[in-house]
Amino acid sequence: MSVPGMRRAAVGLTALAVAALGAVATTGEQADARPKPVDVTLLALNDFHGNLEPPSGSSGTIAGQTAGGVEYLATHLAELRAAAKKTNTITVAAGDLIGASPLLSAAFHDEPTIEALSMAGLDYASVGNHEFDEGAAELLRIQNGGCHPVDGCADGTPYRGAGFKYLSANAFKTATGKPLMAPYAIHKVQGVKVGFIGMTLEGTPQIVSQQGVAGLTFADEAETANRYARELRRKGVQTIVVLLHEGGAQAATGGINDCVGMTGPIVDIANRMDPSIDVVVSGHTHQAYNCNINGKLVTSASSFGRLVTDIDLKIDRRSGDVISAAANNVVVTRDVAKDPKQTALIDRYKTVLGPVADRQVGETTEAITKTQETLFGTTLGESPLGNLVADAQLAATDDEQNAVAAFMNPGGVRADLDAGPVTYEEAFTVQPFANNLVTLDLTGAQLYCVLEQQFVTGRTLYPSSTVGYVVDPAGATGTAANPCAGTRVVRGSLTIGGAAVDPAATYRVTVNNFLAGGGDGFSALTGGTNQVTGQIDLDALVAYLTAQSPVSAPALDRIRTTAEVPAA
Repeated sequence: MSVPGMRRAAVGLTALAVAALGAVATTGEQADARPKPVDVTLLALNDFHGNLEPPSGSSGTIAGQTAGGVEYLATHLAELRAAAKKTNTITVAAGDLIGASPLLSAAFHDEPTIEALSMAGLDYASVGNHEFDEGAAELLRIQNGGCHPVDGCADGTPYRGAGFKYLSANAFKTATGKPLMAPYAIHKVQGVKVGFIGMTLEGTPQIVSQQGVAGLTFADEAETANRYARELRRKGVQTIVVLLHEGGAQAATGGINDCVGMTGPIVDIANRMDPSIDVVVSGHTHQAYNCNINGKLVTSASSFGRLVTDIDLKIDRRSGDVISAAANNVVVTRDVAKDPKQTALIDRYKTVLGPVADRQVGETTEAITKTQETLFGTTLGESPLGNLVADAQLAATDDEQNAVAAFMNPGGVRADLDAGPVTYEEAFTVQPFANNLVTLDLTGAQLYCVLEQQFVTGRTLYPSSTVGYVVDPAGATGTAANPCAGTRVVRGSLTIGGAAVDPAATYRVTVNNFLAGGGDGFSALTGGTNQVTGQIDLDALVAYLTAQSPVSAPALDRIRTTAEVPAA
């Protein structure tokens, strides 16, 4: 509970004790006889995304150190448990353990990751948006076990399901109104009850394919947490932890254990949560922070298993209230011994995967990163790798579907390409979602509307080399209800193939099926007609790398500003 609540509880119990005993403990012996608090340690992670092996490039460093890899993560968890009382340690996660994973995990529908985290001692996890990538039925299989309905048990052994419990409080079956999975769990430690409520972000339907969330409804995070907190209190639970797959970000000057200028959805959500909620383990934004928001400890452990949040709670043995809560984000360094069981698991799956992963599909002359350029002081610009992916998608559909332009969503570009040979596994890590390419008809007016929608959603679509346009930072931003009212894109500046786009003309444009369905908030794309579904996006990237190698980083000159191109 909040500090005022904890103090009131302590005072009330003392008054009861005085009334019952008729005296106040005044000696040291009497004071020492009072029940000592129960020490509980929570070890938390989030956004693991199937990174069994140490991530490469910038994704494999944090706080100036190389970090990550489940072999090291398991060792660090074991050491942290040993430092605390093992029986008083609970290991939790805040979603996106699977999905958008490297090939070693994704090729087996992320079963290796679930096995590895189960073996590492995970107890409870909330459901992130990426847990829905293959739909609710697949998520239930991941929890409960059984071979994949199409691919079977690809490694030749039965899949037994997760050794930990997924919690999903705010994903409801639309037809029945019932939660898809257990909304919470109660864990007893030395007689005190600790409640864990798990949930994903309410906006999941906007960032997951429609097939993935079919038949589901997602409720408000704070309202749902408060509802189940009340239910937990009725069951005698006073220590309440929310595992929430939603987050925020602090200012760039903040370190992994700071909370500088915190912004993002987590601030509003935490401020609306009931005072009985003590800790919020958050995620989704891949950021590291250690905050106190509205009297609650709010943490996040970045991503890819590079950090573990070590949370220490002291709980009043009689009332069950939290007396104190403190956290520390610990770097998962690679200077410890590898966990041999995790090494054996990785080796087993790599053997089954065979030579597919190591097949060279192309070569780069330099590192090509997914980093977005800064536009108007924010990262709303182009990305070298994003542009390359858009070029690959156009190349796969220009002759086949008469496409003249392609656009790629930034969230679908997941990793950098290093300089030198590119393997199939590396290409897969860049584009792991297996989205189909969709070519559709858009009028010039609809194209302008799509581009205006970027400034409503806060996401930039990476354009193919055939596209160019100018952005006016002083232009008006449209609204969610009417993005077309925006004037950020200078009218007359949009060109395709060097020719000005005619608002009344029709153009064949390629996107992936996620965007075609309105994903990432680009609802204007759902107005496209004459849709033709093509190959998998990864196949298009592989074909492009093979045909164009050696490939260099594309120039970032497709989106320009009025400062670069003054108005006529």
